[in-house]
Amino acid sequence: MTTALSYNTREGDTVDLLAWRYYQSTDNRIVERLLVANPGLADYGPILPAGVTVALPELDVPATQEGITLWQ
Repeated sequence: MTTALSYNTREGDTVDLLAWRYYQSTDNRIVERLLVANPGLADYGPILPAGVTVALPELDVPATQEGITLWQ
């Protein structure tokens, strides 16, 4: 896992929000992988304080699948 980017948190950021913002997904354990790449990040709790530097590793994220529309 290599790190390509980092992000400085703003007030109200969560790890889930960062996963969605940068990887457009919270599936496939992306949140868990962010926590592994950033030891101690979970110690801040669910809402991260402003000014925490978070490493955003390069992750292989599969493309999302389109849903099926039953009615048109």
